[in-house]
Amino acid sequence: MSALIIERVDVGPDRVEALVRANPRFARTSAVADLGARARGLLPGLVRHTCENGSAHGIIAELADTETAHLLEHVAVELMALAGSPRTLRAETVWDFAADGRDVYRVRLSYDVDLVALGALREGLSVVDWLMGITAERPDVSAIVATLRQARGAEA
Repeated sequence: MSALIIERVDVGPDRVEALVRANPRFARTSAVADLGARARGLLPGLVRHTCENGSAHGIIAELADTETAHLLEHVAVELMALAGSPRTLRAETVWDFAADGRDVYRVRLSYDVDLVALGALREGLSVVDWLMGITAERPDVSAIVATLRQARGAEA
């Protein structure tokens, strides 16, 4: 069981868009009481993330109750940043349940290296599963970042 499944990824000239289906049981981060603390402990850089959704609070406060796909967005952006991507890259999570179906989201990530963004999305799924309490083994962020840095080098 996973919190999220990436059904499709489209790569454009400056961003990737993942069509992400949420497991209804884990569609919102409020399913896990200590998610903000777990996220901050695993990825301390998340405390610097903000959202343009009108919230005056950073992502850690928002993790009390937001879409799990939104969590994936921020996890992927943080992994990209740790791998050397600029922290100024933009990302967003949007949905149109009428067009795409219930619990289906579009996670959009701008990128400097497409392979890094794609890898961050893929690796971000395991991070989200741990944060949501689905998997017991804590993700090895250092190993994930090392893999993403290799992807960065492959593009050079």
